[in-house]
Amino acid sequence: MIDAVVLVSGGAAVTPYTDTAHAAASGLAAGNTMTALRAHVLDRGIRVFTAPARIGVGEVRQDAGWQGFGDVPVVLPAEVTINAVGRVDDAGVALAGFLRHLAANDGVGRVALVGHSMGGLFSRAAIRELGDDGPRVAHLVTLGTPWDGSVLGDLLDDEITEDDAHGDPATLQIFAEARPYADANSQGAADEVSRRFLRGWNERQAGVLDGIPVTAIGAGYFAAADEPRQLWPHDGLVSLTSGRADEVPAAVLPEVVRHSFPDHVHSIFFAEAFGLPWERALTWDPAVFARIDDALGI
Repeated sequence: MIDAVVLVSGGAAVTPYTDTAHAAASGLAAGNTMTALRAHVLDRGIRVFTAPARIGVGEVRQDAGWQGFGDVPVVLPAEVTINAVGRVDDAGVALAGFLRHLAANDGVGRVALVGHSMGGLFSRAAIRELGDDGPRVAHLVTLGTPWDGSVLGDLLDDEITEDDAHGDPATLQIFAEARPYADANSQGAADEVSRRFLRGWNERQAGVLDGIPVTAIGAGYFAAADEPRQLWPHDGLVSLTSGRADEVPAAVLPEVVRHSFPDHVHSIFFAEAFGLPWERALTWDPAVFARIDDALGI
């Protein structure tokens, strides 16, 4: 049995600290990534926390951006707050500190981590950072995590090019916006979501997930071509192959269950941008939540 579920948002996400009783009082209660999933877990009668995250180092008090939040009742220190545009290993240190905080202050001894996008990488880095110290991570679920590279990282690293879009207007739009977005927001994160970087990082993570069941959930709404598999199909930021961790070696990922949602996008940001209902996003769909319930036995 687990004591709690901890939700970990991804790159460039701003998320307040929440627990079962406290959340942002205005706007989306747990930010634009984790609000619907948090509400679902609460409805299941399970203790749930969201790990605080922001763009840059500091505390999380509000998000004045798209579908943001305010009036955060509990603000945790910067050292246990993820810099969501920083380096993966640094985020892992902050998340491990947050988990230790839960162990010390909330009696959390066994925890399930559910990470969206880079939140899955942050979670893996935190598991390594914790080592044999508590709390014990009993399960990891990843949603659209770039296990083996991302559209943004591989484009910036010249692993994929505009030619690989095969003229697809949506993918070309995503490509066009990727470089200026990374230039404006990244403090190291964009350099660490390429296939080239993550394959080396994965090798260094060998053994970290031993004994921890993993559920990897990928999406692939954009499917105008079949090749390269590094790109097609993709959810806007991550290929279905990468999100499912299809090519991650067993030494890194010894125990995994994979699920596919081919008609889904990465987040509600992409759903909004392409005229889809929010429920077509991995973090907002009850059908995805049912897979998480099955994985965690809740």
